[in-house]
Amino acid sequence: MKDFILDIQAIRNNARDHILQGAVTSDYRASRETILKILDSSLATEWLCVLRYTQHAKAAEGIHAEPVAAHFAEHAKQEQEHADMLASRIKQLGGTPHLDPHTFAERAHTVYRECESLTDMIKENLVAERIAIDVYGAAIRYIGAGDPTTRRMLESILEVEEEHADEMADLLKAMDPREKF
Repeated sequence: MKDFILDIQAIRNNARDHILQGAVTSDYRASRETILKILDSSLATEWLCVLRYTQHAKAAEGIHAEPVAAHFAEHAKQEQEHADMLASRIKQLGGTPHLDPHTFAERAHTVYRECESLTDMIKENLVAERIAIDVYGAAIRYIGAGDPTTRRMLESILEVEEEHADEMADLLKAMDPREKF
């Protein structure tokens, strides 16, 4: 194994010469433009999830509505946290978070859909979580070692999305355990 040797003076000079690039240094190995596109579509997705979960929490009705609505509200809060993380990372990489709600549906991976029944709300949220899991997994694999900070952030978001999917699946089974979904 080679010794770990750095040209500290060259690193210092590079840092001063490229000071306006913020967190993006010459050691950044990913395509910044591609990463910003991934983060932008993920940001739009998270906002749609915030809106959908919030609407479902407020519109839930029926004998089982209260505990299910509480899950929806908690998930909306966590999706908002994801959106904040994504927007911050976009800014760190020199991009601008796009928060125009008119374009969320065009850029997002999931769709916004209001539902009439509690079961349909759970199904819709479960489908959205499963889409998010697939997209975040693909993004994580694509990023690899090129941008470890973004990869770790997406891995932490993925972990929560998997928890959400598991909870939605459990709720769906609890609504009617005889039903084969």
